[in-house]
Amino acid sequence: MRSGAGAGEGAGDGGNGDEGRRREIHAGSSSGSPNLEWRFNQTLKSVQGLLKGRTFPGKVMLTRKYEPSNVSTSHEHSEEFEKSTFENDLDPSYHSDNSSEVEFQISGNTVRNSSLQKSQSIPPKGKCLSPDAQQSVSGARATDSARVAKFTKELSANSVVLEKLRELAWSGAPPYMRPNVWRLLLGYASPNSDRREGALRRKRLEYLDCVSQYYEIPQSERSDDEINMLRQIAIDCPRTVPDVTFFQQEQVQKSLERILYTWAIRHPASGYVQGINDLVTPFLIVFLSEYLDGNMENWSISDLSGEVISCVEADCYWCLSKLLDGMQDHYTFAQPGIQRLVFKLKELVRRIDEPVSRHMEEQGLEFLQFAFRWFNCLLNREIPFHLVTRLWDTYLAEGDSLPDFLVYICASFLLTWSDKLQKLEFQEMVMFLQHLPTENWTHHELEMVLSRAYMWHAMFNRSPSHLAS
Repeated sequence: MRSGAGAGEGAGDGGNGDEGRRREIHAGSSSGSPNLEWRFNQTLKSVQGLLKGRTFPGKVMLTRKYEPSNVSTSHEHSEEFEKSTFENDLDPSYHSDNSSEVEFQISGNTVRNSSLQKSQSIPPKGKCLSPDAQQSVSGARATDSARVAKFTKELSANSVVLEKLRELAWSGAPPYMRPNVWRLLLGYASPNSDRREGALRRKRLEYLDCVSQYYEIPQSERSDDEINMLRQIAIDCPRTVPDVTFFQQEQVQKSLERILYTWAIRHPASGYVQGINDLVTPFLIVFLSEYLDGNMENWSISDLSGEVISCVEADCYWCLSKLLDGMQDHYTFAQPGIQRLVFKLKELVRRIDEPVSRHMEEQGLEFLQFAFRWFNCLLNREIPFHLVTRLWDTYLAEGDSLPDFLVYICASFLLTWSDKLQKLEFQEMVMFLQHLPTENWTHHELEMVLSRAYMWHAMFNRSPSHLAS
């Protein structure tokens, strides 16, 4: 996902040094005592209601080392705490400042994690610092005052430590800080504060030159392929996020058209592929939020000067380029990168939830029939648009590891409806998966998806033989 100056610092660290997000997996022995079986059954009962389906491969045993001061150590308190430990760790509305440790034992392997930093979400601790933050759904971790202070400290440094910023952003960035956070995570903005503004000015001027050279030319100077590509983009722009009125503004669609056409001309290996239009929309909303206040539905791009619109378009163009640099084969001929991810998703679902996998296979449902669009549009079309930017905080924090982690997110997303899917026949299943009931989702449901994805990634990613056919 990185290319160019500034992207190399931390962009590919997701699989190495991120101890706050990666749990060490090592061999462990499984006890067969009756007490262990009782604890497993109790834990499983607590978790089943929360995760709504078969989400744990093998036996799961939870223990937590916990030594708070001035807390009763009675048997009743200990038992209640032990049974609720895992639910609290996955509940975005729960937070504890006490240091703690969680152990999972899965088929002989032990997974340790210190305080599940990435999968917890902390509720707001006071007044949000901006109107945008105030609109954030209660329980979204990005509005927590302590985390806002950490973001402020990192972003105000002379040289931003990208790995620390990634760790913070994984669980959500404050909305009004998001533009700067995203530009830094993608390597578009320099981590060095002294160089940042100058570099952004140069890149924005370069984008204007590209638009002048490739887009603002007479139709007679375009090749037939370029004419057809521009025509397809012009058709797709009005179809982009049709349920959000902001994107129906003619000037917004023109901005999308300029960004997409310029990108496609400068990336001839793929050119324009349907679905890339969806990938511009989060960038457009985030970078416009620096200039437009209030609810997005009330925004009017005509309130902005041409210079501001050009700066926003340039930021969208370069950030789209950085994003797609990390997944180039997703949009080349036959899109082999996406096909590879669909295959991995099928294998992962088979390992996590064998009954669902078997039922889908018996009904003749192919994962390509629904999951191809998920990967092609990065799930943008599957969840309410107001949650997309939160999801993308995690995407961009993953850096070069995004394609790999996206498989786990899609598995968690699919298995949200594990029980439902097992009751459907082929035609019903196809219709259900193409029109998923996510319209009323809040941050809570999205955080649950990310929590499960994180947990499964920790379980399986360093044990690829688990997913071998």
